[in-house]
Amino acid sequence: MYCVGDIVIYGTQGICKVDAIGPLPMSFADKKRQYYTLRPYYSPEMVIYAPVDNQTIVMRSPLTREQAEDLIAQIPSIETAWIVNEKEREVQYRQALHTCNCRELVKIIKTLYNRKAARAQRGKRGTAVDERYFRMAEEQLYGELAYVLGMEKSAMPEYIARCIHEEA
Repeated sequence: MYCVGDIVIYGTQGICKVDAIGPLPMSFADKKRQYYTLRPYYSPEMVIYAPVDNQTIVMRSPLTREQAEDLIAQIPSIETAWIVNEKEREVQYRQALHTCNCRELVKIIKTLYNRKAARAQRGKRGTAVDERYFRMAEEQLYGELAYVLGMEKSAMPEYIARCIHEEA
């Protein structure tokens, strides 16, 4: 169980701070059930109530600085996840986002980056579905990495590129 003040990763919302733990403050709520009151780090005006006993949405501690740096160093060796069938690909992307697994997020970003480049070479634009999942994966991954490394989220793509090129 997490404590008030803890920083967690909560599903696709990403980095959140635990503001409170207890029953919901609404009159219709079950007063016996405990909830985390979460505030997304990048959208502090938003409030999320997550059941403490939740089994469906992933809630975990953020990566450590060392884990984040290791992940960035491994990005070149993380394989892409090419799936030909459009519908199956979207299902895989959605599942990967809900796992909150940073390696899976890297796979999505790399796959969609390569797919977009290949389509551009053929004179085609990227698809709306690809763009949506690309942005969602970036938001999740870059949000966590930026928080852990003490950086601005907008600086993450350049930082990652620089780290990868220094490794090569």
